[in-house]
Amino acid sequence: MRRAAVLCALFLGACPEDQAPAEAPWEWQLPPGFPEPFVPADDPMSAAKVELGRHVFYDERLSHNETMSCATCHEQARAFTDGKATTIGSTGHVLPRNAMSLTNVAFQSVYTWANPKLSTLEEQALVPMFADFPLELGVQQDTDAIVRRFADDPEYQELFAAAYPDDADPFTVERIVGALASFQRTLISGDSAYDRFIYDGDAAAMSESAQRGMALFFSETGECYHCHAGPNFSTSFRSAATEPGPPDFQNNGLYDLDGAGAYPAGNGGLYEFTGDPRDQGKFRVPTLRNIAVTAPYMHDGSIATLAEVVDHYAAGGRVTAEGPLAGDGRKNPNKSPLVREVELSPQDRADLVAFLESLTDDAFLTDPKFGPP
Repeated sequence: MRRAAVLCALFLGACPEDQAPAEAPWEWQLPPGFPEPFVPADDPMSAAKVELGRHVFYDERLSHNETMSCATCHEQARAFTDGKATTIGSTGHVLPRNAMSLTNVAFQSVYTWANPKLSTLEEQALVPMFADFPLELGVQQDTDAIVRRFADDPEYQELFAAAYPDDADPFTVERIVGALASFQRTLISGDSAYDRFIYDGDAAAMSESAQRGMALFFSETGECYHCHAGPNFSTSFRSAATEPGPPDFQNNGLYDLDGAGAYPAGNGGLYEFTGDPRDQGKFRVPTLRNIAVTAPYMHDGSIATLAEVVDHYAAGGRVTAEGPLAGDGRKNPNKSPLVREVELSPQDRADLVAFLESLTDDAFLTDPKFGPP
């Protein structure tokens, strides 16, 4: 051993060359037209954290009864949704909301369907983990025992040590949440037929029908682009270089139970957080990327197909003729003025569906780095 190395070992306990090399800074691999995502300063990205988060995302041991993982409600082939009208928790509780897509979730300015206070993925992860009613993962049932499942696993011991090398004991809820958020920030989709047409100049990428639908989508006749704007086709948007504007929640005329704007109990949207009657039925505008594989649609999964979604907006809202949800959503006083009746031919409607289908990114839906470890 060289003299310098001996002295280093004696007085410092280890030499620089004996220590593991520091992980290289994270580098985003972004599609054309996408800015760098916002990342909280206290939860920086690293490859090791992303890999840990991928393991935890697919691990049913994160739920109290070991029957459900994050991936249960967010399946890659469905753009990280679950195909159900509304999600079912680990103990059978039926949730009131449809599972939102995680496509490009890194670019959202607020999270869940209607909570204006959840502005980071770290905050959002705590909702399914600790919600009491309806119960989802049920981590609150025995948090210490659930954390120990990971701490006692030799593979996770290595994964946590690599992700949090400066922590004497990285097995905490905070570190689990940070890793989950890091993995989810990598779920970036931008290689659809639309993207190849727009950014790569591939004139054959989109059908003529999809191109007509695109023109209608971005026209003042369709007016779809006002709410489904920007690279992620949503007004809920944030990047590393931009501060988020006021959270945007819209009422699209699904219900009007009492003629004064009421929505079904327990599904009032933004109203549940503000108490303002004018906020009844207002929900966050979801991304349209990969929308063709995320049926059923709307916050409660009450519309089955894209064709029916187009019909809903063309009608300016929905009329429910009878039953407990009867009412004329077209006349809801809280409805966005952009949701209005518009005359569309059968060809127009088919063209809009074709355009929405052109936003599917097949590579994203099958990429192994987003799938189970």
